[in-house]
Amino acid sequence: MKILLINKFLYPNGGSETYIFKLGEQLMAQGHEVQYFGMEHEGRTVGNRVEAYTSDMDFHGGSKLAKLTYPIKTIYSSEARKKLRLVLEDFQPDVCHLNNFNYQLTPSIILEIRKWSKTCKILYTAHDYQLVCPNHMCRTATTNENCEKCLGGHFLNCTKNKCIHGSLAKSVIGTLEGTFWKLKGVYKQLDTIICCSRFMKTKLDTYPVLADKTVALHNFVEPVAEKDVRKQNYVLYFGRFSQEKGIGTLIEVAKQLPDVQFVFAGSGPLEEQVNGVPNIKNVGFQRGEALEKLIREAQFSVYPSEWYENCPFSVMESQMYGTPVLGADIGGIPELIEPGKTGELFESGNAADLKQEIENLWNDRDRLEAMSANCRPDRFMTLEQYVQKLMAYYG
Repeated sequence: MKILLINKFLYPNGGSETYIFKLGEQLMAQGHEVQYFGMEHEGRTVGNRVEAYTSDMDFHGGSKLAKLTYPIKTIYSSEARKKLRLVLEDFQPDVCHLNNFNYQLTPSIILEIRKWSKTCKILYTAHDYQLVCPNHMCRTATTNENCEKCLGGHFLNCTKNKCIHGSLAKSVIGTLEGTFWKLKGVYKQLDTIICCSRFMKTKLDTYPVLADKTVALHNFVEPVAEKDVRKQNYVLYFGRFSQEKGIGTLIEVAKQLPDVQFVFAGSGPLEEQVNGVPNIKNVGFQRGEALEKLIREAQFSVYPSEWYENCPFSVMESQMYGTPVLGADIGGIPELIEPGKTGELFESGNAADLKQEIENLWNDRDRLEAMSANCRPDRFMTLEQYVQKLMAYYG
């Protein structure tokens, strides 16, 4: 089978890029042909045979003339259609698997695929809420509150609330982009939409055009070896130090629990507040073996998010390494934790509830030990298992 993986970034940049790289490797290992389409970039690591890519759109740099054309190019891209056509005609894919494409590649690529072939399967893996929320987070930038006003295709609310970076101009563009493609009915052309959580599926299903196309399929994890480790006396948070991640609430709770040692691994806008708490040790951004060691040796990790998380890898990664998770009951987090077996849940944003749950776990080591024993690498789907399920939708 020939599969064209489409993503705006073709270099390591975030979760969606990790997803397409790993997926592509596994598909090729199973004997399928794989090529990629997206933007050109000096760091690009994958590509296609005809070397056809769109121009790099740098929203934070670039010439003033280029920036003047961005508002139009972020809604519709004739360049993306032309470059994609070259790849389609050369590669002749059976499946086009879309990932992050809005604003840089634009939904115009869907029109081009369908114009080229009526039978080529078009799949889309939703890494965020972009199809139903122009700022992709279901969260208002000006108030830092979760928001569902645009769900169902009511995109004018993005402008009313200045949802994209608190900017009226950017929010207008977001509204226009969502409304234009809603009127064009472009998403009717998608065959299947892969949602990485059941929660995300419920949000995308509010848009009638998408409702009969969505399927829930949790993300895959890389297999890891089980190890005997000696747990150390600390509670771990690893990730971004930002408001939507619930770090403000966790800092407030840590101050009230001076006898509990916390280790924070990460960085972000709230780093100064993190560094101001005596019983929080900030070890900075960690990765690889250093991060693995921190996770394995923690009594438990805490994931206090306050926005609609999709399928956070950090929650899965903690359990893979034998460490229970205390997670907020929001978004897709509850789907990844078995309360009483692999961790516990608390009410998102509720400092009193978070404090109580941390105290309960910290003071019950026998319970933590039993939970750790339940946190095994085989709790989640491997890449091989994920691709097996994906094949059913590839047809």
